[in-house]
Amino acid sequence: MTTTSKRKPFQERLDSFVQKLREQIMDGIYPPGSFLPPEMKLAELYQLSNKSVRKGLDTLVDEGLIVKINRVGNKVTGTGSKERIVLTLGCSPSIERDFALQQLLADFHAQFPTIQVKTIPISSGHPTVGNHNISTFKNFLENGIVDVLSLNPMYFGEFVENNCLELLEPVEQQPDIYPFLQKPFSYEDKLYVQPVVFSPMVLCYNKEHFRKMELPEPDSSWSWSDVVQSAEKLAIPGQRHGLYFHLLSENRWPLFMLQSGMTFQPAGEGETCELAGTKLLDNIKQVKQLVNNRTIFPGYLIESNDDVNQLFVEDRVSIIISSYLNLNEFKHTNIQFDVAPLPYTDYPATLLIIVGLAINANSPNKHAANLLLRYFATRRAQQKIREYTLSIPAYKPIAEQTGQDSKSLNRPSHYAMFREHLRSARVQRDLGLTDVHFYALRSLLKKYWSDMIDEDTLCKEARQQLKGYVLK
Repeated sequence: MTTTSKRKPFQERLDSFVQKLREQIMDGIYPPGSFLPPEMKLAELYQLSNKSVRKGLDTLVDEGLIVKINRVGNKVTGTGSKERIVLTLGCSPSIERDFALQQLLADFHAQFPTIQVKTIPISSGHPTVGNHNISTFKNFLENGIVDVLSLNPMYFGEFVENNCLELLEPVEQQPDIYPFLQKPFSYEDKLYVQPVVFSPMVLCYNKEHFRKMELPEPDSSWSWSDVVQSAEKLAIPGQRHGLYFHLLSENRWPLFMLQSGMTFQPAGEGETCELAGTKLLDNIKQVKQLVNNRTIFPGYLIESNDDVNQLFVEDRVSIIISSYLNLNEFKHTNIQFDVAPLPYTDYPATLLIIVGLAINANSPNKHAANLLLRYFATRRAQQKIREYTLSIPAYKPIAEQTGQDSKSLNRPSHYAMFREHLRSARVQRDLGLTDVHFYALRSLLKKYWSDMIDEDTLCKEARQQLKGYVLK
């Protein structure tokens, strides 16, 4: 046996020892001010020598997690004994709502008083301008403006497409985080973004409206035709519309494309992208019928999902396409609402939203940044997300727990419904388009749905602007 092979089992035990204690400290099993078990006890428990235990504990000292008190023991720090590190977290404005960020950061600061986290907002670029998002992210990362950055799969894909992954620090995969959430943030078997929360797109509906109209509530058997029929009965002219959603949101229009079951694939020389006669075009036309039906769909000039949420709160619309993240807008209201799977016509697919955190590879505080990411993936932090929000935690045991939810939130009775539809969840990248072509398709569809171009022109321009792809 070689020297290297002899060392490997020892190193694995030592790394496991350090990681286990680190997680127990971050989970609050050893809170600030408490003491770790005696070193002899730790050596026995983890099958290490006293010297190895001391070496592992030195790592935790360097991280600021514990302090060694001579002749007393190893105390979990809560005194701010080391020099304070300031981390900058760049995130979208909705993160405060989706994560209950202030509560989590307060808890993190209590556990790690030597690390202070400040947040700055990051707004993505205009969606019709290719590569604008990656330019914004590169500026924040290369100039050291942020140590940690919130990303979704769409934005992570831009890092891959633009060969910018060297700006992100690979992170360790966590065993209790849903594996399917880590895949969209991985490249060549390396994870670059730690998932924190997620949600499939769902129907959200006003239960009272359905009850008053004596209509059955939506379920997994519904098609879009069923939605239209119910929405027409729910609509009250001049007072309420049956259905509404922000069509041009990157989390709305792609789901109709995904429900066609078709994807864009690289084409050979001489091949063109032909929409005519495809299920994808059928779905595109179906969307147009939905949004142009003034009986059920308002002609309101919408600016964001916030407008949809406001109309729902005001009782002016009965059914919306939403996410668990957007449901946080209703968590402190008295609205009687619930959720159901998205309807479909041919292919049962829903769009998956994932929000995670990435570390700036150029950050001078990478170690502290890694502690922050580890914290967000702990049972403790994920339990707080479940307690304070309607977002779905990425930590599987917490997401799927039952009977332990806070009674102070207006949580839908079918909250756990998401578990039954994870197999049908897709991300925008599953369409097979690059960022530039994704927004080129969006621009074309916007013109078609607004009656600025007809069907023949849509198909013609798709052949021109989506060169290099075929539909299958």
